[in-house]
Amino acid sequence: MNTARSSGEDPLTEPPEPVRSRGRAAAMVVLRVLAAAALAVDAVVHARLAPAYQSAAPEGFGEGNLFLAEAAAAALAGLYVLIRASRTAWFLALLTAGGGLAVLLLYRYVDIPAVGPFPAMYEPVWFFDKTLTALAQTAAVLLAATALAFQRRTPDPAPLARGRNRGHDDS
Repeated sequence: MNTARSSGEDPLTEPPEPVRSRGRAAAMVVLRVLAAAALAVDAVVHARLAPAYQSAAPEGFGEGNLFLAEAAAAALAGLYVLIRASRTAWFLALLTAGGGLAVLLLYRYVDIPAVGPFPAMYEPVWFFDKTLTALAQTAAVLLAATALAFQRRTPDPAPLARGRNRGHDDS
């Protein structure tokens, strides 16, 4: 007896469950590696630029310290995604890259004065490192959002195909 026909599935259009699982697992590995790489670019660029930006305010909190904080957060989020790849890890990656990108774009286009311990960071130019960071952060945001969408809990379609879970029993 053909179990695919009796279950209501078309064997020509639906790949078997193990094939779908392997494809999904492979896609998640690719997402993990690409997201970690994008976050690594973000971390390296911020860490490399931090000393130059700190020299503008050597005695204060300074933009360089904010760059180091971004570098550390991006590095940790990237490692967490590589090691664990849980929803929490992806959410952390999304927040880190998204927050960094939001700040980068805000201070690129809006002249915000110093507020409390945060220095005025308006810089109305694009240069290679800023563009590279913006692209890496954008990629990390898109990859993390994609991974979160993949991990979203979806109901098993097999019971629905057999007529169950529709408010009546087919037995």
